[in-house]
Order: sequence, then C-alpha cells, then structure tokens
Amino acid sequence: MRCPVHTLASLLVAAAVLLPCRLASPAPKPRTTLGIQGARFTLNGKPTFLLGISYYAGLGASDATVRADLREAKRLGVNWLREWATWAGFGNDVSAVDAEGKPRQPYLDRLRALVARCDGMGMAVDVTLSRGNGERDSPNLLTLPAHRRAVRTLIEALKPYRNWYLDLANERNIGDARHASTQDLAILREDARRLAPWLLVTASQGGDIPPDDLREYLLESKVDFVTPHRPREAGSAAQTERVTRKLMAEMGKLGRVVPIHYQEPFRRGYADWQPSEEDYLTDLRGAMAGGAAGWCFHNGNQRDTPGERPRRSFDLRDRPLFQQLDPVELRALKGLKGLRGLRGLKG
Repeated sequence: MRCPVHTLASLLVAAAVLLPCRLASPAPKPRTTLGIQGARFTLNGKPTFLLGISYYAGLGASDATVRADLREAKRLGVNWLREWATWAGFGNDVSAVDAEGKPRQPYLDRLRALVARCDGMGMAVDVTLSRGNGERDSPNLLTLPAHRRAVRTLIEALKPYRNWYLDLANERNIGDARHASTQDLAILREDARRLAPWLLVTASQGGDIPPDDLREYLLESKVDFVTPHRPREAGSAAQTERVTRKLMAEMGKLGRVVPIHYQEPFRRGYADWQPSEEDYLTDLRGAMAGGAAGWCFHNGNQRDTPGERPRRSFDLRDRPLFQQLDPVELRALKGLKGLRGLRGLKG
C-alpha cells in the first residue's frame, strides 16, 4: 500500500504540470479576414463592397443590445460596423483607452468581445481613435507618445483577429484638438505595420480630400485606403459619384490607387437639412457608380430635441440602435439592402 503522503505529493506534482496547460488557452482562430485587392476591399479573399453602420457607443451597450443590433444589421445586409475606441458622450465615457493611450476596462474587453462576435458573423469592424475636439468630454490623445501607446494597446488586445481596421485619427485635418500631422500619422502607421503587418490602417478626413492632402495620405503617411467625410448639405448626395470619380483619377496620377471608403456621410438630426430616404439611396448609388469600396449608414443624436434624443449610436444605454432609428432611416436601410452589388461585386 502506498504512503498517503507520497500519493498526495504525486498528485500535487501532476497538478503543477497540468495546470499551466489548462490555463493557457490557444489564441482564437480568425474566421473573417478583411483585405484589399486593388481599389476594392475583400472579405475572406472575395471582393466585397462594405456596407456599414455607425455604432459609436457600442462599448457602452449591454450584451443583449449588441446581440439584437448585430442580428438586425446582418439581416439588413450590413457587413461592417464603425466603433470608436475613444468615445464619451452624455456623461458616459466608454473609451477602450484613456487619454494617455493606456487600457481602460471593462471597455477594452468589450471591444475585444465585439470584434470577436463580428468575426464569427463574417463582419468587419472599423476601430476609430480620435484626439477629440473638446466636446462631450471626449478623451484626448494630445501627445504623440499617448497616441502611439493607444495604437499599441488596441493592436495587442485585438491581434488574434483579422476582421478589423484602424482609423488612426478621426478627421485629423481639422485645425482643433483633432488635428494629427502628416508626420505623426506616418509614425503611427509605421508602429502599426511593425506590430501587425496585416492590419489595414487609414486616417479620416473631415470633408472631401484635395489633391495636396491626397498626396500626403498616399505617399507620406502611406495609409492603406482613404476615408473622406463628405459635406452634409442638401444636394451633396447628387455630387458623390462625380467626387468619387475625381478622387480615383487623382490617385491614378499619383501612381497609387487605393479603396475609397465613405465611413461617415451625412445623417439625420445633425442640422436643419434632414436627408430623405432617397438621399441615402442616391448617395450610395453614386459612391458605388464612382468606384468607392465602402459606405456607411451614419446616425447620431437629434440635436434639436430635449436630451438630444434619440441619440442613436451615440448612446446605446437605453435602447438598441434599431429601436432608436426613425421611420425614414428604417425605410432607407431596407432600400439600401436592395441595391445591386452590396453582397459582392458584379460586373
């Protein structure tokens, strides 16, 4: 008969050997890969037009809200989300990084969970950083070291996944606290390339992109695609095809053609002009006809109402996004799904 002490010792040794194996979980195998093929995006190697929706405060939503919204988005043909990693509004900071670029919990874990959920659903995620503009207590990555730290924090957290891209600096050309220089963008882009060579990177422009800015994006900052935020005024939708074709031609002159991604067009509740269902359809048709690779159904707070409600994607604590959209937006989304070519490229 073995000594109980020896038996206990043997069990402890075995446990010590096995415990690390049980605790060490393998990195998740990515199921959805976002890529680029010429001037197009690809999902799992297939050229795909990205039809997206703004989901800025998604890190502050309950799990039930996220599940409901993603399920409805998928049903409507949406295949990517725009999610901010530095979002604060209406007294609620849901940023995944703090002002110095360090991890901020539980929101960094929520970002990872959102990207993972989208990965399993075949959807891409835009993860956006911003230096803020002083409104709504928005966090500010006001120094280059803080900004670089934020890039590293996000990449380390999301490195197992291939279904996301990084917007280094929202509307980085605006001359307020949002501003990020071409030189800063080049450094941030190099950091991202070193940490995750596969990661697609952009930096969004407030307004259309003039030739000089385009040259800086493509040849100096070396972003993987361009993300202009077109003007929000009556008649802008009718200009989108012409503006897109012009931008494609300018890239041709520079010798580098990349995807054009309309990640933040006009929206309802922003100003006196309220886009109609047809405005949304016209804008998307123009983007596709002009050669753009992606377009977003943008939405946000209603500026002229008590409490600025509905706040839509800007605040998801009360209700899911799709319960906050108005009838015009819901009809527009159904119409967008029906436009030819959204699930892939035809012709």
